[in-house]
Amino acid sequence: MVDDEPAARAQAWYLYLVETAAGALYTGVTTDVARRFREHRDGKRGARALRGKGPLTLRHSEYVGSHGEALRREAALKKLSPAAKRAWLAARGGEAPSS
Repeated sequence: MVDDEPAARAQAWYLYLVETAAGALYTGVTTDVARRFREHRDGKRGARALRGKGPLTLRHSEYVGSHGEALRREAALKKLSPAAKRAWLAARGGEAPSS
């Protein structure tokens, strides 16, 4: 089988956290954090979980590497309690204010 899409697999992936006005933290992965945050904020192509929950604040983003690694990191972060997510965030310098 011929590999026609090596560039797609080599693409850089990022993990990010968005905070809602109520203080909830949303976790996602993307190849373009600025574009994805704009989509969430504008509500057209953003996550349904964030619609009507603004204003939104981008609290953290970090380069992860491959898509698979980004998905694994996202899944692990989503399993954490809200308090543990805030501790994780604070340890990375993106502390969100308590709600």
